[in-house]
Amino acid sequence: MRIRDLLAVEELRLTLLAGEEHLDRSFTGVQITDLPDPGRYLSPGELVLSGLMWRTRPEDSERFVRRLVEAGVAALGAGRAWLGAVPDDLVRACREYDLPLMEVPVEVSFRTVAETITPRHAELRDALGRHRRIVAAVAEGAGLEELFALMDAELRMTGAVVSATGAVIAGTLPDTNTNTNTNTDAGTAAVPGARIGAGAGRGSGGEAVAARLAREFLTAPRLPHVVRTPAGTFTLFGVGREHRAAGWALACGGDLIAETDLGFELAACVALERGRMEEGRRVERRLAGQLVALAASGAGGQAELGAALRTCGIGPAEPYRVVSATVTGPGAAREADPAALGGRILEELLRPRATAAAVTPDGALALVPLAAGAVSGPGGSSRGTASGPGRTAPAGQAAAGAAGSPDRADGGRPWTADEPAGALRAGTEVLAAGLPGLRVSIGVSAALTGSPALRGGLEEAGHARRLAEARGGGVVTSDEIYTHALLLATVPGDVRRSFTERTLDPILDYDRRHRSELLRTLEVFLDCAGSWNACAERLHVHVNTVRYRIRRVEELTGRDLSTMTDRVDLFLALRAS
Repeated sequence: MRIRDLLAVEELRLTLLAGEEHLDRSFTGVQITDLPDPGRYLSPGELVLSGLMWRTRPEDSERFVRRLVEAGVAALGAGRAWLGAVPDDLVRACREYDLPLMEVPVEVSFRTVAETITPRHAELRDALGRHRRIVAAVAEGAGLEELFALMDAELRMTGAVVSATGAVIAGTLPDTNTNTNTNTDAGTAAVPGARIGAGAGRGSGGEAVAARLAREFLTAPRLPHVVRTPAGTFTLFGVGREHRAAGWALACGGDLIAETDLGFELAACVALERGRMEEGRRVERRLAGQLVALAASGAGGQAELGAALRTCGIGPAEPYRVVSATVTGPGAAREADPAALGGRILEELLRPRATAAAVTPDGALALVPLAAGAVSGPGGSSRGTASGPGRTAPAGQAAAGAAGSPDRADGGRPWTADEPAGALRAGTEVLAAGLPGLRVSIGVSAALTGSPALRGGLEEAGHARRLAEARGGGVVTSDEIYTHALLLATVPGDVRRSFTERTLDPILDYDRRHRSELLRTLEVFLDCAGSWNACAERLHVHVNTVRYRIRRVEELTGRDLSTMTDRVDLFLALRAS
């Protein structure tokens, strides 16, 4: 029974004096005592009822409450009959030790309180029996959605399975925009299968809850872990033994710390279903690996490559993007196979679409199907048409094509041209916030069609990923690699550092010695395309000040900023730094 439920019993007229944040805490039994040191007789999770006969002076309250907390007591109910009121020192002690405190009126006996609670615990035993029936149903093949339907029907418990990247795999989460309870009764808005960056939109309250739960799952020192959000309280349980970056968490509504056995068994049910899903995914990964190897080798003909593409679920006229990913950092170094971890993380980032990632020596690779119309047709600026090798269409065309696309069986409608990059960025942001020691670098190719475009797409995604690695992680799309950034990313790090130091060190040394802003002025001057007036306006200084500073830069570096060659050298040095 929860503290919230006990306070809701009108005939008891209990008043909460401390522990407002623990209303969802459950207790397993009742103990009545007036011993000054009852610790040895108490059990974890109990509700203690006391008439306060042990209190003879204010210091007694701190000692009594400390003993209760050391014994793992869930809450304290204090009667008013002996002292006439609950003393302030007891309230302060309970707040200090974070122990919920309820006031029991004089006219309500402790026996009445205990008799109210006992039948509720009998109901809990019945609930555990219903829970066993849920476990049996899952063992017989019930899926995740059936599991949550059974949890709601049998246990009146809501919840969801959330991935480390912020996707809701199954179940529902409340929408913070319209709801403040963890229960999703009639009239309460909930977001089923929400995905950050795709589908329902990034402003959704349910997605905000999913992102919060994902971050808490990644950073929790141990599980289970209680999370309190504006939408309500949740208890997180780990699912299986997967690395947390590619793992799932079972988020159960309410504080289940006193009932962890229930949560552990439900999490085991989810792990069982994930294992079943993994069996099918292994076949898909093998087929994706064969396709990538065939395209990279250039050994197969177009007919063979097209057939391999079809076995991965992509027809000859269906658009797709290639995604390349690597995972580095201390968190990945501890893994036996960091490349495989990268593949699992990539699959989680692309949910709810069921996309299989192939693992290669150069990282993980996945082909992401797109909606019809994501590649431009005749007359467009692509490399071909929708029936041949092509590239991305204008955004309006992609959106129009997606609107008429039928839903796919792998987790909803196909992606539009721009959605995969948005979903990947949103998911990597969640991972970066929760696991700063893990660096995920992802490259995304242009939208393509047909087998002839595949090999170029693999190379393009690889170039984009290497640029992401040079930036320290994140997502880079093909649009970003056709700039000076790609050239800099291909230059060895020691060469970039040497070029930057030789070009900019005189300016940096001068700024340090004179506390000047030559480097900042140079950056703004180049951003303003060499316009004296625009640069002065941006820096809020007189134009003659800009002229003086740029002349000093030229003297220090030996460069002439009136020439394009020297401007490019200084621009690249700034970008390489």
